[in-house]
Amino acid sequence: MGNLLELKNGSDIRGIAIATAEQSANLTPETIRQIAGGLLAWSHKQNKRPPLIGIGRDSRLSGPDLADALIQELLAGGGDVIDFGLATTPAMFMATQFPEFNCDLGLMLTASHLPFFYNGIKIFSQNGGAEKEDISWILSHAETVTQASVPGRLRHADILTPYAHDLVSKIKKGMATTSDKPLAKMKILVDAGNGAGGFFASQVLQALGADTTGSQFLDPDGHFPNHIPNPDNKEAMASIKAAVLHHKADLGVIFDTDVDRAALVTADGNVLNRNNLIALLSQIILAEHPGTRIVTNSPTTDHLKDFIENLGGIQVRYISGYRNVINKAIALNNAGLDCQLAIETSGHAAFKENYFLDDGAYVIAKILMTLPKLIKAGRNLTDLIADLKQPAETLERRLKITGDNYREVGEKVIAQLADYVSQIDGWELNPANEEGIRIKLTAPYGTGWFLLRMSLHEPLLVLQVENDITGNNQKVIQTLQPFFGRYAAVDSSTLTTN
Repeated sequence: MGNLLELKNGSDIRGIAIATAEQSANLTPETIRQIAGGLLAWSHKQNKRPPLIGIGRDSRLSGPDLADALIQELLAGGGDVIDFGLATTPAMFMATQFPEFNCDLGLMLTASHLPFFYNGIKIFSQNGGAEKEDISWILSHAETVTQASVPGRLRHADILTPYAHDLVSKIKKGMATTSDKPLAKMKILVDAGNGAGGFFASQVLQALGADTTGSQFLDPDGHFPNHIPNPDNKEAMASIKAAVLHHKADLGVIFDTDVDRAALVTADGNVLNRNNLIALLSQIILAEHPGTRIVTNSPTTDHLKDFIENLGGIQVRYISGYRNVINKAIALNNAGLDCQLAIETSGHAAFKENYFLDDGAYVIAKILMTLPKLIKAGRNLTDLIADLKQPAETLERRLKITGDNYREVGEKVIAQLADYVSQIDGWELNPANEEGIRIKLTAPYGTGWFLLRMSLHEPLLVLQVENDITGNNQKVIQTLQPFFGRYAAVDSSTLTTN
């Protein structure tokens, strides 16, 4: 069966559930049965009693078989199970909070935006999401379930309806409205990417009175036939942008597969993801909590830092990984330093007011709450980020590292780049950085920065370059090529492609 620890993906479990011509499956019903033993042991360690476990899944083709194997094994081990069927990741956390369910654990079968042949498990307790250490413990204790003298009980329930009702209630409260249909004059489209987010159009937006005509890819389809369900993907954002402009909508909303990430497109076609989304949410949260801190991951533009500081806020750049930025925000609050938002450029965003849960639907809910005031003032969402300077050009290259010791090689490359940088006029090390190496660019390399860091989960070095003066990114790349050429284990061929 292989080493189950290979399925560890940060604070998630993730693997290949459907074999392809290139890769064999390592997350199978048999594997899931073993993992069920680790989940029960982990739950017993926390609760000291038979747990109540909620299970949901996104639209992936492998979901039903994996869910069935997981359910049967948990029941055999004495756990009570609620099978929620199609669900979202944030809804599965709320299954541990809603009193009508009160689950000890919420398990979501998903692999986020990855191709259809992947799947995985995201794990929640009533205290929040599992940490990396928890995943290691669960996989290390995965074993055949000991048959309980009394098997657990199974029931089926719908989590998306109460979750949607909760969102509607929060949106109305945030709008401070008594209207039953506060979005009655708005046309808002949803692109669910054939994932689990289609409910948002009918059960949230339509419930608030919005016209959702023109929404697309709402039906769950694990083949993901239309585009990658990823708000950080250019093709996905181009698709929702085209739909908004074609249908003359006021707003477009797009989710990833399991709805823990989101992005938007405005009526004029302005794409609000990555730095733009961080700026928009910063504007909203700083109006409510002046001076608060906002934790982001490292690959954010220098202009975003200026934008947040000009609003009176403090940006805390931290290492990538949604659990990492969330945990940093929690640590700041525990130290008495107010932090209301943790957000990655990928779209993972978690608010202190919402359990520090990375919830794409709540991101949209939070933005919808601002609309009445904006409309009354004759403003729109684009106006809120008008002061965010946009770079003239951006570039990202991913350099594959060969060999089993890829992390050691990557860290060596990053460490030795500092010496190389010191020899280049116009390149200056930025010490206010906690991931990889970040370089400030000045003449003759324009005005901008570049960041070199290790990928969180893949054998890759990720290079991101940004400049306010067109034509300089390529100069940076050309200057870096001799440096990367020193390392036989680093494939720098992507530096020569457009």
